[in-house]
Amino acid sequence: MCGIVGGIADRNIVPVLIEGLKRLEYRGYDSAGIAVLDGAHHLQRLRTVGKVRALEEALAQMPILGRVGIAHTRWATHGVPSERNAHPHLSRDGLAIVHNGIIENYEELREELRRVGYQFSSETDTEVVAHRVHFHLQKLGDLFKAVRATVAELEGAYALAIVSESDPERVIAARVGCPVVLGLGVGENFVASDVAALLPVTRRFMFLEDGDVAEIRRSGVRVIDREGNSADRPVRETELSADAAEKGQYRHFMLKEIHEQPRAVANTLQERVANGRLLEAAFGPPATAIFDRVEAVHIVACGTSYHAGVVARYFIEQICRIPCRAEIASEYRYRNPVVGKNALFVSVSQSGETADTLAALRMARQSGYLSTLAICNAPESSLVRESELVMLTRAGPEIGVASTKAFTTQLTALAMLTIALARHNGADPERERSLITRLIELPALLERTLELDPIVHRLALRFADKNHALFLGRGAMHAIAMEGALKLKEISYIHAEAYAAGELKHGPLALVDAGMPVVAVAPNNELLEKLKSNLMEVRARGGELYVIADPDAGVESSEGVHVIEMPKHVTDFQAPIVYTVPLQLLAYHVAILKGTDVDQPRNLAKSVTVE
Repeated sequence: MCGIVGGIADRNIVPVLIEGLKRLEYRGYDSAGIAVLDGAHHLQRLRTVGKVRALEEALAQMPILGRVGIAHTRWATHGVPSERNAHPHLSRDGLAIVHNGIIENYEELREELRRVGYQFSSETDTEVVAHRVHFHLQKLGDLFKAVRATVAELEGAYALAIVSESDPERVIAARVGCPVVLGLGVGENFVASDVAALLPVTRRFMFLEDGDVAEIRRSGVRVIDREGNSADRPVRETELSADAAEKGQYRHFMLKEIHEQPRAVANTLQERVANGRLLEAAFGPPATAIFDRVEAVHIVACGTSYHAGVVARYFIEQICRIPCRAEIASEYRYRNPVVGKNALFVSVSQSGETADTLAALRMARQSGYLSTLAICNAPESSLVRESELVMLTRAGPEIGVASTKAFTTQLTALAMLTIALARHNGADPERERSLITRLIELPALLERTLELDPIVHRLALRFADKNHALFLGRGAMHAIAMEGALKLKEISYIHAEAYAAGELKHGPLALVDAGMPVVAVAPNNELLEKLKSNLMEVRARGGELYVIADPDAGVESSEGVHVIEMPKHVTDFQAPIVYTVPLQLLAYHVAILKGTDVDQPRNLAKSVTVE
């Protein structure tokens, strides 16, 4: 949930750390801090409450210089946002630490440390780790050994970076459950919680695995695994450019990422469909043999990714005619699910480091599933590494906390999974060719849908003073209504709920009045007439309707009814992806009008790496 960056170089490391924090601010932004070993190897620390720019302003007033340092941007878990709870945390003798994750046994460790004389100045679990490292350092006399001794005692999830005045020529890093990447340069090396932080200084990376502890020197890096053996982690060169995480001409990352969706979907399809056929090898070498045996599918995810899974449930059951469940990961992992015969476990995540989804995958691997498939946007993530089959979504960096292009590329990947499973359940080549054609049409349809932006902007003006909203859909579009409601509440802070339209009379209709805007998604499908009946129920109670509709749906603008006409001939297979875009734009423009922080909404973070 937080951002870590550190490094050791033959130049002033502070500008590198600050730029890295800016690129990681999507991970946490209630406080920020930096700790640097200066020319005399004395530790200098500065912390501020608020976003990284507050730290940058403080550094302008109180400059610090050094060639070794660590920095952190925080999203609070233990302790309120404050300077004393901000990272880096210190222990005695100039030892500093930054931490991402949650230490579950920190209270027990804190009491032990208090008994031997350590004092605490914060409410965080991180300060416990700092003192524990110092405790072991006094006995072992070596920082690397002290970190290894400490992490052996920790329960929970963590990414750590540590520097010490007693050992000024290296940074120590460790991970369990939270991502850590080492950036490799020439005469300088770095550590971060995300590749994006280090793109300005290197394109060569090494990814730590759970249990690894690494030392980072100017001359190179060394990694020791959980068992204490030297670990040769592969070096990978990223294709991302340093400006991949820049806003460019757009006011916010979210708007940029909305407009990147045609290209992101095209990239996700590229080299995976050809000549009217899906190339199953895109899921991995064993895919064909596994898909031939699949008799059921179980999709597990969180948040927006869960909504993608709900859409896929409709796709798979309607097209493949095999049972499919979609479930929230945090619920799945705390019950005892029944695993059907030859069931495929599918995990969906933008980051591949979502704690609940990862835990669900690890539980699934012990539960008798036929195989595991990860649909993910991060090729080096834990979810990808730990799954047998993989479909990468190729959305590129998504910085805005409210997911947009990750969602539509997840839907695209799940549509490809549907086609693959249909092939193994009797679908003829012509049916496959037709579905592939519908996917190939998506980028152009998304481009045409983005042209509706000015219309959506005008309608958003009517939302700015509202406190509640209701979203309706039927069939697979119910999940798109859920996604639209989530987007609106995430970034505009308007309370929004989504319902299957057929449920109106079972409770939600009591909420409808002139002050409750009702948003409906209305593609021209077999459920349209039933949806239109539901909309008439809303109008009869004085509710104001905003209908995203097919031009041939027979829904026209009138008093209290505002229609956004979508491109013609959008099929059921395409509609969930295409109809998502106006809902994203609506949330964006309402948030702008309300003056909220679009890219970094309050209380939320991009990568949820704790429960």
